[in-house]
Amino acid sequence: MTEAEWQQMRRLLPVPAWLQGRGGRPEGYCHRQMLDTVRYVVDNGIKWANLPADFPPFKRVHAFARRWQVTGLLAELHDRLRDRVRVKEGRKTDPSAAVVDSQSVRAAANIPRTTSGWDGGKNVAGRKRHVVVGTCPRGVDTS
Repeated sequence: MTEAEWQQMRRLLPVPAWLQGRGGRPEGYCHRQMLDTVRYVVDNGIKWANLPADFPPFKRVHAFARRWQVTGLLAELHDRLRDRVRVKEGRKTDPSAAVVDSQSVRAAANIPRTTSGWDGGKNVAGRKRHVVVGTCPRGVDTS
């Protein structure tokens, strides 16, 4: 992450309680390291436990990422980035068209029948997942 990108992101991240004088223990890793590590995991599609040694311990990074996910911070960051990309492409922030697709996935034997079903068109017993994607021409829009 470049310094300019970090300055943009820094304003969006929560300020730790100990920096606001509300007590607590100082964090062992800065938010920039944590965000860089989360971006590495997402970009490379690796498992948390397979992080290279030059990153912070995966359990700490995963705890940060989970906390940010539960509080809605990761979704908010994603939405703001998507909006900026759309505006840069000369589009409105809210898409007016999208492509919807679905995929039937075979369920393992230990998946309860109450959470799976039958896709008669494909003759597949399992689960169905749906994806909605925007229509940005360069393929960068993930509405």
